[in-house]
Amino acid sequence: MIPGMLSTFSGLPRTAWIVFAGTIVNRLGFMVTPFLVYYLGSRGISTSQVPYVLGALGAGNLVGPMLGGFLADRWGRRPTMVTGLVGVAVSHGLLFSAPNVVFLALAAVLLSSMGSMVSPASSAMVAESVGEERRRAAFSLVHWAVNIGTAGAGMLGGFLATQGYWLLFLVDASGSLAYAVIAATLLPAGSRTRPAAATGGAGYGVVFRDPLMRMLLPLFGVTIAIYSLTEAGLPLAIRDDGLPPTTLGLMATLNAVLVVVLQPLATSLFSRIPQLVVYVTASSLIAVGVALTGVANSTWAYAATVVVWSMGEASIGGIHASIVQSIAPAHARGRYQGAFQWSWGIARFLALTVGTAVYAHAAPAVLWWFSAIAGVGAALAVGSLAPVINRRTAAPEPVVRPDADPVAS
Repeated sequence: MIPGMLSTFSGLPRTAWIVFAGTIVNRLGFMVTPFLVYYLGSRGISTSQVPYVLGALGAGNLVGPMLGGFLADRWGRRPTMVTGLVGVAVSHGLLFSAPNVVFLALAAVLLSSMGSMVSPASSAMVAESVGEERRRAAFSLVHWAVNIGTAGAGMLGGFLATQGYWLLFLVDASGSLAYAVIAATLLPAGSRTRPAAATGGAGYGVVFRDPLMRMLLPLFGVTIAIYSLTEAGLPLAIRDDGLPPTTLGLMATLNAVLVVVLQPLATSLFSRIPQLVVYVTASSLIAVGVALTGVANSTWAYAATVVVWSMGEASIGGIHASIVQSIAPAHARGRYQGAFQWSWGIARFLALTVGTAVYAHAAPAVLWWFSAIAGVGAALAVGSLAPVINRRTAAPEPVVRPDADPVAS
């Protein structure tokens, strides 16, 4: 079965597969963050102080993507990736040895900032290694790697945590360093960017002056925020229905298995369908699946809702990133991807904060109705932009040598 699934991605260049392998290695070490609340408890951090550390972790996700996108365009894809990955390893050491809440929060900001620096650079590198017609498959491959690694980390992390939290930090740091070595030795070095004056400026004005990006980022953000409710609203709903924590673990495992199995199949099945059509359908599935959480009240009912939104997640793959890269000018691909990752961080932050507040102080039904109406509406709005997106992507792109890393040409 696996060879058949991998054939979906046959013909992708070496760079895409190196990023795929490195992402799996790195995500297999993604254990500290899911168990951070338990680790803080073992350190004697009170419940009232935990939000400071978690808030700092979320704040870093707002800084890292913008910094990573800027450095990817100005400094280079590979150096940015290696710097971020080494920084993640150092941050884990600082977080483990932090003596108090203040230093824990500072280490958490550094950890998430360094970690979220990597994606804009790696996404720009992958985009430039393939032609427009294969970009969707390449981003789907990387998204698949994230889910493979996360599924493995979830299963291994619970066991290691019972043996000692230091093992989680050791594995996380080792995974980041391993990916840094892979990136430094196997990925293309890239070239120097042109001066800022020749490329319309070195900052993010090039992104936010683009009217299409100004429309797309909030619409993508709605879908991302609704998906992120699976980290906030779903656990609260399961708890309020009197179901044990193991039910949440089962839902996480079901989601990971479904996405790992279905994503290559969905990529192959939908490869001849315009990606915006797939995006609208998949986003609507995510919205409806999350909204159905509001009517679930048993393990089997929750599992049914997870199946619905997991099918949407598997189908959407890396289409967000593919669309962003397809409309980005060559000299600003890192910053376009950084802006998208930044909007992802904002959406997730709002889902975890505002979403939980709405659930607790308004009514859960408000959250689930919002998911259905806003999610489907945002998906249709993206679909309505298809003529504009198609005109932009129809413009000829510079010819890129396979596995090259032109930072700006």
